[in-house]
Amino acid sequence: MVRFFDFNKRMKPVIKMLIIAMVLIPTQSLAVNPGEVLVDPVLEQRARNLSSKLRCLVCQNQSIDDSDASLAKDLRVLLRKRLVAGDSDEQVVDYIVSRYGEFVLLQPRFGFHTLILWSMPVALILIGFLVLLFRLKRRSTKDTLNLTEEENARITKLLGKVD
Repeated sequence: MVRFFDFNKRMKPVIKMLIIAMVLIPTQSLAVNPGEVLVDPVLEQRARNLSSKLRCLVCQNQSIDDSDASLAKDLRVLLRKRLVAGDSDEQVVDYIVSRYGEFVLLQPRFGFHTLILWSMPVALILIGFLVLLFRLKRRSTKDTLNLTEEENARITKLLGKVD
């Protein structure tokens, strides 16, 4: 009996591609426990936005929204309590920064105390450019040896004999 449609042969590559796609597609982290989620969806969205901008002090390169650390959980709960109390986003961030310092912000604020942090990449590029410029200038203006008339005559005499 001849089969016109062999299901196993045709579907194996499709199934493999689906499995690969499911593994490679990033999913949202589930660090926020269901007990932490606020009932009001607007407040919850504000809380998620704010918690994605705050650093986990344990993990240090993760937001508190993504971290499973207990301190991150405490910060998420504190953030939500402040939002329920009626604080604005700025007031919540200022409160947390006042307790934990500027390090808790994933993107530091621009101010006089962070001027070096923000200006260092530009300064390093400028310094590198100036060093390169001075080296090229020094290379092009190196003193050439000036020969005396006696040395010039000798070279001319030697070159005349070679020709």
